[in-house]
Amino acid sequence: QVQLVESGGGLVQAGGSLRLSCAASGTIFSINRMGWYRQAPGNQRELVTSITSGGTTNSADSVKGRFTISRDNAKNMVYLQMNSLQPEDTGVYYCNAIIQPSVLKYEYSYWGRGTQVTVSS
Repeated sequence: QVQLVESGGGLVQAGGSLRLSCAASGTIFSINRMGWYRQAPGNQRELVTSITSGGTTNSADSVKGRFTISRDNAKNMVYLQMNSLQPEDTGVYYCNAIIQPSVLKYEYSYWGRGTQVTVSS
């Protein structure tokens, strides 16, 4: 059983910073892409940023220059450093990972339960 658990959300004023963490645990053979998505009230879930096992990143234009994704492959963790936060960054942030649980199984997309980020103006 694979689990993703996020931490680090909270309330911050505009211009502030937060750092999110996501830990993958359970039976894991390999982890391909890891990423962060967010969902604001009334909106669809959207990609914020992602990173491959080799370190290639892909980010939404709205967060480029402000958010940085990183990962620790040895610890099966991914991080999101968010700087210069704005009220429009408010939402539930979800960790996502493409994981192959064992050498005999296919890759599957796993999701965390999400962590709330609220940016006040």
